[in-house]
Amino acid sequence: MPVPAAQSDEDLMLAYAAGDAVAFDTLYARHKGGVYRYLLRQCRQSSVADELFQDVWTNLIRARASYAPTAKFTTWLYRLAHNRLIDHYRASGHLTLVSVDDEAHEDVIAAIPTARSDEPEARAENRELGARLRAALTALPPAQREAFLLQQEGGLSLAEIAELTGVGAETVKSRLRYAGSKLRSELRAHLPDLDDGFQEGLG
Repeated sequence: MPVPAAQSDEDLMLAYAAGDAVAFDTLYARHKGGVYRYLLRQCRQSSVADELFQDVWTNLIRARASYAPTAKFTTWLYRLAHNRLIDHYRASGHLTLVSVDDEAHEDVIAAIPTARSDEPEARAENRELGARLRAALTALPPAQREAFLLQQEGGLSLAEIAELTGVGAETVKSRLRYAGSKLRSELRAHLPDLDDGFQEGLG
Protein backbone atom coordinates (compact mmCIF):
# COMPACT_ATOMS: atom_id res chain seq x y z
CA MET A 1 0.00 0.00 0.00
CA PRO A 2 1.46 3.42 -0.93
CA VAL A 3 2.65 5.63 1.91
CA PRO A 4 0.46 8.76 2.30
CA ALA A 5 2.25 11.82 0.90
CA ALA A 6 1.36 13.86 3.98
CA GLN A 7 3.13 11.48 6.37
CA SER A 8 5.92 13.13 8.33
CA ASP A 9 9.58 12.43 7.65
CA GLU A 10 9.95 10.99 11.12
CA ASP A 11 7.03 8.60 10.66
CA LEU A 12 8.36 7.59 7.26
CA MET A 13 11.77 6.79 8.72
CA LEU A 14 10.20 4.72 11.48
CA ALA A 15 8.11 2.91 8.88
CA TYR A 16 11.23 2.24 6.82
CA ALA A 17 13.04 0.93 9.91
CA ALA A 18 10.12 -1.45 10.34
CA GLY A 19 10.57 -2.76 6.80
CA ASP A 20 8.46 -0.47 4.60
CA ALA A 21 10.55 0.09 1.45
CA VAL A 22 7.99 2.54 0.03
CA ALA A 23 8.66 4.83 2.99
CA PHE A 24 12.32 4.99 2.01
CA ASP A 25 11.40 5.83 -1.58
CA THR A 26 9.26 8.72 -0.35
CA LEU A 27 12.01 10.06 1.92
CA TYR A 28 14.55 9.79 -0.88
CA ALA A 29 12.30 11.65 -3.32
CA ARG A 30 11.70 14.43 -0.78
CA HIS A 31 15.30 15.04 0.19
CA LYS A 32 17.64 13.84 -2.58
CA GLY A 33 17.82 17.25 -4.27
CA GLY A 34 18.65 19.26 -1.17
CA VAL A 35 21.22 16.78 0.11
CA TYR A 36 22.95 16.55 -3.24
CA ARG A 37 23.12 20.34 -3.68
CA TYR A 38 24.47 20.71 -0.14
CA LEU A 39 27.28 18.26 -0.88
CA LEU A 40 27.96 19.66 -4.34
CA ARG A 41 28.21 23.24 -3.14
CA GLN A 42 30.63 22.23 -0.43
CA CYS A 43 33.01 19.97 -2.34
CA ARG A 44 32.66 21.59 -5.83
CA GLN A 45 33.42 18.37 -7.72
CA SER A 46 30.44 16.45 -9.06
CA SER A 47 32.29 13.13 -9.02
CA VAL A 48 33.08 13.57 -5.31
CA ALA A 49 29.56 14.77 -4.56
CA ASP A 50 28.13 11.71 -6.31
CA GLU A 51 30.21 9.40 -4.13
CA LEU A 52 29.41 11.25 -0.91
CA PHE A 53 25.72 11.34 -1.82
CA GLN A 54 25.62 7.57 -2.20
CA ASP A 55 27.50 7.16 1.08
CA VAL A 56 25.02 9.37 2.96
CA TRP A 57 22.07 7.27 1.86
CA THR A 58 23.99 4.05 2.48
CA ASN A 59 24.72 5.27 6.00
CA LEU A 60 21.05 6.08 6.47
CA ILE A 61 20.13 2.55 5.43
CA ARG A 62 22.68 1.07 7.83
CA ALA A 63 21.45 3.25 10.69
CA ARG A 64 17.74 2.64 10.15
CA ALA A 65 17.43 0.06 12.94
CA SER A 66 18.85 2.47 15.53
CA TYR A 67 16.93 5.55 14.34
CA ALA A 68 14.93 7.35 17.02
CA PRO A 69 12.97 10.55 16.34
CA THR A 70 14.68 12.56 19.08
CA ALA A 71 15.33 15.37 16.60
CA LYS A 72 13.80 16.48 13.33
CA PHE A 73 14.55 14.01 10.56
CA THR A 74 16.24 16.65 8.39
CA THR A 75 18.60 17.52 11.25
CA TRP A 76 19.56 13.85 11.50
CA LEU A 77 19.90 13.49 7.71
CA TYR A 78 22.07 16.57 7.28
CA ARG A 79 24.19 15.47 10.22
CA LEU A 80 24.94 12.33 8.21
CA ALA A 81 25.86 14.52 5.22
CA HIS A 82 27.93 16.91 7.35
CA ASN A 83 29.82 14.07 9.01
CA ARG A 84 30.51 12.41 5.67
CA LEU A 85 31.96 15.67 4.36
CA ILE A 86 34.18 16.00 7.41
CA ASP A 87 35.40 12.41 6.98
CA HIS A 88 36.12 13.10 3.31
CA TYR A 89 38.20 16.20 4.04
CA ARG A 90 40.07 14.52 6.86
CA ALA A 91 40.97 11.67 4.51
CA SER A 92 42.08 14.09 1.80
CA GLY A 93 43.98 16.33 4.20
CA HIS A 94 41.68 19.33 3.76
CA LEU A 95 39.43 20.12 6.70
CA THR A 96 37.95 23.28 5.17
CA LEU A 97 34.62 22.87 3.43
CA VAL A 98 34.85 24.69 0.14
CA SER A 99 33.13 26.37 -2.79
CA VAL A 100 30.22 25.68 -5.10
CA ASP A 101 29.74 23.87 -8.36
CA ASP A 102 29.20 25.70 -11.64
CA GLU A 103 25.60 24.51 -11.90
CA ALA A 104 24.68 24.66 -8.23
CA HIS A 105 23.11 28.11 -8.49
CA GLU A 106 20.25 27.07 -10.75
CA ASP A 107 17.68 26.52 -7.99
CA VAL A 108 18.44 29.97 -6.57
CA ILE A 109 18.26 31.67 -9.95
CA ALA A 110 14.98 29.87 -10.69
CA ALA A 111 13.45 31.66 -7.69
CA ILE A 112 14.04 35.08 -9.24
CA PRO A 113 10.68 36.28 -10.56
CA THR A 114 10.66 37.07 -14.26
CA ALA A 115 7.95 36.94 -16.87
CA ARG A 116 10.41 36.34 -19.65
CA SER A 117 12.65 33.65 -18.20
CA ASP A 118 12.56 31.66 -21.45
CA GLU A 119 13.78 34.52 -23.59
CA PRO A 120 17.43 34.47 -24.72
CA GLU A 121 18.13 37.82 -23.04
CA ALA A 122 16.74 36.57 -19.74
CA ARG A 123 18.76 33.36 -19.93
CA ALA A 124 21.93 35.36 -20.59
CA GLU A 125 21.18 37.63 -17.62
CA ASN A 126 20.54 34.61 -15.40
CA ARG A 127 23.84 33.06 -16.44
CA GLU A 128 25.68 36.26 -15.56
CA LEU A 129 23.85 36.59 -12.27
CA GLY A 130 24.52 32.93 -11.54
CA ALA A 131 28.23 33.43 -12.10
CA ARG A 132 28.24 36.37 -9.70
CA LEU A 133 26.24 34.42 -7.13
CA ARG A 134 28.66 31.48 -7.36
CA ALA A 135 31.55 33.86 -6.79
CA ALA A 136 29.79 35.42 -3.80
CA LEU A 137 29.08 31.99 -2.29
CA THR A 138 32.66 30.89 -2.89
CA ALA A 139 33.92 34.03 -1.15
CA LEU A 140 31.92 33.34 2.02
CA PRO A 141 33.91 31.99 4.96
CA PRO A 142 33.30 28.22 5.23
CA ALA A 143 31.31 28.48 8.47
CA GLN A 144 28.98 31.10 6.99
CA ARG A 145 28.54 29.13 3.79
CA GLU A 146 27.65 25.93 5.62
CA ALA A 147 25.13 27.66 7.88
CA PHE A 148 23.54 29.24 4.80
CA LEU A 149 23.35 25.93 2.94
CA LEU A 150 21.94 24.06 5.92
CA GLN A 151 19.21 26.67 6.20
CA GLN A 152 18.46 26.97 2.48
CA GLU A 153 18.85 23.34 1.41
CA GLY A 154 17.98 21.51 4.62
CA GLY A 155 15.40 23.92 5.96
CA LEU A 156 17.07 23.70 9.37
CA SER A 157 16.28 26.19 12.10
CA LEU A 158 18.86 28.23 14.02
CA ALA A 159 18.73 25.77 16.91
CA GLU A 160 19.09 22.78 14.59
CA ILE A 161 22.08 24.28 12.76
CA ALA A 162 23.65 25.13 16.11
CA GLU A 163 23.19 21.56 17.33
CA LEU A 164 24.58 20.09 14.13
CA THR A 165 27.65 22.35 13.91
CA GLY A 166 28.38 22.49 17.64
CA VAL A 167 28.12 26.25 18.14
CA GLY A 168 25.65 28.55 19.88
CA ALA A 169 22.45 29.75 18.25
CA GLU A 170 23.66 33.36 18.37
CA THR A 171 26.78 32.35 16.47
CA VAL A 172 24.64 30.69 13.81
CA LYS A 173 22.40 33.76 13.64
CA SER A 174 25.45 35.95 13.13
CA ARG A 175 26.82 33.67 10.41
CA LEU A 176 23.50 33.67 8.57
CA ARG A 177 23.18 37.44 8.88
CA TYR A 178 26.62 38.06 7.41
CA ALA A 179 26.13 35.49 4.65
CA GLY A 180 22.72 36.86 3.72
CA SER A 181 23.98 40.42 3.73
CA LYS A 182 26.88 39.61 1.41
CA LEU A 183 24.74 37.64 -1.02
CA ARG A 184 21.95 40.22 -1.06
CA SER A 185 24.44 42.98 -1.72
CA GLU A 186 25.88 41.07 -4.66
CA LEU A 187 22.46 40.30 -6.12
CA ARG A 188 21.10 43.79 -5.55
CA ALA A 189 24.10 45.35 -7.25
CA HIS A 190 23.28 43.52 -10.48
CA LEU A 191 19.51 43.15 -10.19
CA PRO A 192 18.14 46.27 -8.42
CA ASP A 193 14.50 45.24 -9.00
CA LEU A 194 14.98 41.89 -7.24
CA ASP A 195 11.85 40.89 -5.32
CA ASP A 196 12.10 41.86 -1.63
CA GLY A 197 10.77 38.48 -0.53
CA PHE A 198 13.52 36.71 -2.43
CA GLN A 199 16.12 38.97 -0.82
CA GLU A 200 14.71 38.26 2.64
CA GLY A 201 14.85 34.56 1.86
CA LEU A 202 18.61 34.83 1.55
CA GLY A 203 18.87 36.31 5.02
